[in-house]
Amino acid sequence: MSQTRRRESLSAAFLPQIDLESEISLVRQLYLSLRNAIMAGRLGSGHRLPSTRLAAKEWKLSRGSVAEAYEILIAEGYASARHGSGTYVSPGLPDVFSQPDNSMQPGTDSPCRTVSVAAAKALSLATSLETPKQLPFATGRIVHDERTTRLLSRIAGRYLNYSSDGYGDIQGEGELRSAIVAYLTASRGVRCTSDQVFITSGTQQALDLAFRVLVTPGDTVFVEDPCYPPARHALILQGAKIVGYPVDRDGLITEALVRANVDPPALIYVTPSHQYPSGAALPLPRRLELLSYARENGCWIIEDDYDSEFRYDGHPIASLQGLDQANRVIYAGTFSKSLLPSFRVGYLVVPPDLTQVFRAVRPILDRFPPVLPQRIVADFLNEGYFPAHLRRLRERHRASRDLLAHLLQERMGDHLNVSSPEQGIHLTVRSAGIWSDDVAVSNAARKRGVIVIPISPMHVSGSPAPGLMLGFSGLSEQEADIGTQWLTRMFDQERFQ
Repeated sequence: MSQTRRRESLSAAFLPQIDLESEISLVRQLYLSLRNAIMAGRLGSGHRLPSTRLAAKEWKLSRGSVAEAYEILIAEGYASARHGSGTYVSPGLPDVFSQPDNSMQPGTDSPCRTVSVAAAKALSLATSLETPKQLPFATGRIVHDERTTRLLSRIAGRYLNYSSDGYGDIQGEGELRSAIVAYLTASRGVRCTSDQVFITSGTQQALDLAFRVLVTPGDTVFVEDPCYPPARHALILQGAKIVGYPVDRDGLITEALVRANVDPPALIYVTPSHQYPSGAALPLPRRLELLSYARENGCWIIEDDYDSEFRYDGHPIASLQGLDQANRVIYAGTFSKSLLPSFRVGYLVVPPDLTQVFRAVRPILDRFPPVLPQRIVADFLNEGYFPAHLRRLRERHRASRDLLAHLLQERMGDHLNVSSPEQGIHLTVRSAGIWSDDVAVSNAARKRGVIVIPISPMHVSGSPAPGLMLGFSGLSEQEADIGTQWLTRMFDQERFQ
């Protein structure tokens, strides 16, 4: 009795895309290649796949790998197995799988693909929130000495025990919150207990949490003008109506705020210890005037104290929170500038009567902060290493600041007016009257491998004043020398009007 010979399908000629150097397993690569071919229609509905023996030979893979990839396709419905016959592409797959995907091609008709208003706003802001590359003059860089590196590594080794891991406290580890209270009380004059402290993933999450709790979409929020962009963007996503008030060499002009004939805001966002980006420190009379305004008008103040550890001349000015007698100030801080940005350890200090509402909102955003970096930072503080670390870091930052200011003045004094700050980890420069387009300057500098941040886009209203921010934390002498040489050549060769 003659037996009809099984015919090979066109799929026998299919060659999967396999990269032997890839970290992705061969089984996963084969499965994805077959699935994509099915979805694109290259392996049609009902086609018989090569036998595992033939496929292994043709595709230079083990038979077991082929069989495992086939099993995944069968489990997900892309293929079916017929006893004694083989493996087939499942019949009846939606036609959309075999249709060319033109939905992302310009000029083609496609169904409306909607996102939220907030997401659309975030998309328009995305480029300004990208993580800066670690190039000369980028802000927020951290380079530790060997002593700090060794201490952090030793402390981290104590807690790499995954068998005892579990969910943490909504507000953060108690030991870290107590250590933060002790540190803030001594260094910033903040008045609080550990029950008022919320550990967050850096300052940005701290601000986002505070804005969600205190600002209803449509509320008015007063900010400094110019303003720290990520804070402004978070307020935009929250649906706030943002009103900017100008700053001068002493920070926010509180007199303009007090005399303005407008309804009071729900919240005022400020960086009083080191105004971002100008670098000004708000003097005591203005601090008291701001607190008085908040008390009389029943509005909240967010005090973003992002780099107060680094003051190089004179005594630190007391925090707003420490001067506040009406419990209207929410204080935000971070260890990203003083320890490691990758730890993502920031914190909020909230008034006692707000702790319950913050506890209610916090787990909706993030169930609890990561425990490992909290324990490392807690031990670093509790064992007394932080003050000496800060002294060493502060002296390195001071030296980098002085070197950068000197090189900028010496090499580009005709182009730049340089301001050497008493505090912080960046300095600002203004045009000496030769250039006016700080965005064009920033773009040209980036092409040369240097990061300078334009100030004019940070303005909320009025006539933006051009200027540039240059970070000096983590800046080596060689980087300062080479980076300023590149900037000097750039200004000599180009005009930015």
